[in-house]
Amino acid sequence: MTVGDPANGGVIIGGNHPVVKQSMLTCDTMDTAQCVEQTLELVAVGCQLVRITAPTVKDAANLQHIVAELRVRGCTVPIVADIHFKPDAAMEAAKWVEVVRVNPGNYADSKKFATKEYTDEQYAGELRRIEEKFTPLVLRSKELGRALRIGTNHGSLSDRIMNRYGDTPLGMVESALEFARICRKHDFHNFKFSMKSSNPKVMIECYRLLVARLAQEGPDWNYPIHLGVTEAGEGEDGRIKSAIGIGSLLCDGLGDTIRVSLTEDSPHEIAVCNDLLAQIPVLTNHEAGIDVPVSFDPFHYERRQTPEIELGDTAMCGGEQTVRVVVTRATFDKVAPKIRPKDDVKPEAVYEDLNVAEIDPTRDFEINCDTQLVTVRDGVALPPITAFRLLAAQLKRLGRNNPILLKDCLGFDTVPLTPEVALLRAAVNIGSLLTDGIGDAILVRGESGAGQSLRLAYTILQAAGCRSFKTDYVACPSCGRTLFNLQTVTARIKARTEHLKGVKIAIMGCIVNGPGEMADADFGYVGGAPNKINLYVGKQPIKFNIPEAEAVDRLVDLIREHGKWVEPEPAAAVTLN
Repeated sequence: MTVGDPANGGVIIGGNHPVVKQSMLTCDTMDTAQCVEQTLELVAVGCQLVRITAPTVKDAANLQHIVAELRVRGCTVPIVADIHFKPDAAMEAAKWVEVVRVNPGNYADSKKFATKEYTDEQYAGELRRIEEKFTPLVLRSKELGRALRIGTNHGSLSDRIMNRYGDTPLGMVESALEFARICRKHDFHNFKFSMKSSNPKVMIECYRLLVARLAQEGPDWNYPIHLGVTEAGEGEDGRIKSAIGIGSLLCDGLGDTIRVSLTEDSPHEIAVCNDLLAQIPVLTNHEAGIDVPVSFDPFHYERRQTPEIELGDTAMCGGEQTVRVVVTRATFDKVAPKIRPKDDVKPEAVYEDLNVAEIDPTRDFEINCDTQLVTVRDGVALPPITAFRLLAAQLKRLGRNNPILLKDCLGFDTVPLTPEVALLRAAVNIGSLLTDGIGDAILVRGESGAGQSLRLAYTILQAAGCRSFKTDYVACPSCGRTLFNLQTVTARIKARTEHLKGVKIAIMGCIVNGPGEMADADFGYVGGAPNKINLYVGKQPIKFNIPEAEAVDRLVDLIREHGKWVEPEPAAAVTLN
């Protein structure tokens, strides 16, 4: 896939070319000067594709002025126009930018969360209508040498797809393939796919299924893929979710462009992209020559079945138990004096005290019972993901279902890892395995800080959907459609609600990222109009046009009305370091 002129700032995506980093502007598309400045800031830190929203034809037309000013200032980075509901805006944007992104869930298709049965004839009729709407953009892109991104989002599928396939990875893939077939019908191949979700587990399943379906379609269907965990949030939560989703797929050899979607200033996204891409060669073994049998279903999550066993003196693991957190003796000695009885973040076992069989899965071994806890021995010359997948496969070959203790590393660098790198490595290694359904307990050692390593373990478990110890936030990154300051509002909501365990709150800047892409959130705070907020329970709108100054209080009231509010504990001075 070619985007712009590779000899003059453009990029080639796919094949053996390096993974391309991209981000998105957070300002109003009609503010030409601000769009230019934000683009230059992104390019300065290594961004190779810059996306700008174009919600209306007027916004799309202003892309001409933005691109012209960038070129005058010597910036040749390709620009991507982000289109959702307006085919006319896409047609206008294609005149001025190198890439147009369309979402099949709402581009010339309906999304009213309506339940309707479609006969085969009606379904075919809807496909013909979509082709009529989408074909002009395909032809214009072919004529002007543009590229397209066909990007489906979990929770943002059309009613037609939802009613036939449900809000599923299969539905996302089928929706994208419908648009791809229209492109191919007109001999247009300069496009890529994306399958984004705020849930890393769903996102991974979607991309795996997409790649499998493309392989079934034939060798000439091997189009590039853009990776991203949408609405990942901010801080360590956003970085860990992104590392699990993006990193695990990169380690499997999938992905040609990436975006780390953070509710932060856009240049921060590129810094995380750089750190994450730098780790992938360390975490993979594409040249190790070891063929690891797949012991899990890559297209459907199911936790590996094991017996329930005692984990030390105070906890059980395996079976239906939650995934447990193990620490080293050194970490335990540092954090134990600071743990209070009601704390959720606490060690559940000490590694040195456990009866754990340390196995080299590259060699023959015997296990005499299923109730023996097992792990990979330190020093095995494989990356952790490969080593633990191989261990699970070897146990399956032996007919054993032993519980597995996952480690984030099997050796230590001479110089301790920085917190940023330790976080990403642990999230990729452990998160990838958890989303495969492998793992009954985890041990984080790459992070040298005792308290930090303990909290990191719990945060990885929450990001992977394995357990909940704090409020889960789904927060979109800002863009020109956003109707309030996402960073400020997110901080305000977190200050009021971050003590709520097992509650998921979506903070969405507009209706595009609102009722659909909140997906499985319990409550939603969505920009409905300038200075007005709509509140949701699940995908159901409950309160409309609340003044922004009152909206956080009304959100708390809504959580209370639905029985999920508890009063916060008095602030404590104790911290884990």
